[in-house]
Amino acid sequence: MQPLLQRVKNGPVLVADGAMGSFLMKHGLEPGQAPESFNLERPEVLREVAGLYLDAGAEVVQTNTFGASALKLAAHGLDDRTEEINKLAVEAVREVVGGRAYVSGSCGPCGRTLLPYGDTEPEEVRESFHRQVGALVEAGVDVVCVETMTDLSEAVLAIETVREISPDIPVMATMTFDATPRGFYTIMGVDVPCAAEGLLAAGANLVGSNCGNGIENMISIAREYRACTDAPLLIQSNAGLPELVDGEVVYGETPEFMAKRSVELRDLGVQVIGGCCGTTPEHIREMRRALRGR
Repeated sequence: MQPLLQRVKNGPVLVADGAMGSFLMKHGLEPGQAPESFNLERPEVLREVAGLYLDAGAEVVQTNTFGASALKLAAHGLDDRTEEINKLAVEAVREVVGGRAYVSGSCGPCGRTLLPYGDTEPEEVRESFHRQVGALVEAGVDVVCVETMTDLSEAVLAIETVREISPDIPVMATMTFDATPRGFYTIMGVDVPCAAEGLLAAGANLVGSNCGNGIENMISIAREYRACTDAPLLIQSNAGLPELVDGEVVYGETPEFMAKRSVELRDLGVQVIGGCCGTTPEHIREMRRALRGR
């Protein structure tokens, strides 16, 4: 494969994978259990989900490391195994995809609120990300994805940490926005132009949004990003918003609906398109067909 940034530049659109957490829940993840504990106890599940998304046509496959920063793992008593957890996650995906897809090291929020709004020092957060990202890069990810961020300061810390560890590795960075009467903002009050400026200044190569919205809102968010930057964009939509039906969490956007609307993201110039909560390998398969053909 071409290096990821060269591939993004040359096109065509890259198709990313979909949800991880819902898949783990179907395989026995208990409420309150760290999803990353599967890396230690059930790596075969990680290989299975990577294979399903690869077979569906995903060209970017994530690691099960969304909550694998040291601070986040500390809430489950697993911070002393941070490096091992991240390493095993990369190995599981790499074993399946080989050179047929890019391995994306997922790096989500640390679960703490930075000063002055919370009680956590920035340097503590930086060190937490440093342990995670160092392990991901050493294990051989093709790209680091700083995702589902709502606090721009935390996102910037994560990106800067990646750049300290590896000046050259590609970095994708996404934030999660809510629709408000004034437009799209994160819960920390960050709008799309502010996010684009801050993420790119910190060293991200691709910027965008994931989670929190179905694909129709994501089209609007992508349009706002494209209005303020020419940088490559990444969008990973939920399959709608979750609803509780007969005690089960259900996402209402079908694979066919998301596939049809994903073409609008492509036409806006979004270079990497995938799914987030509620999306399945079937969603990714249909999106791949719509975006790239069979």
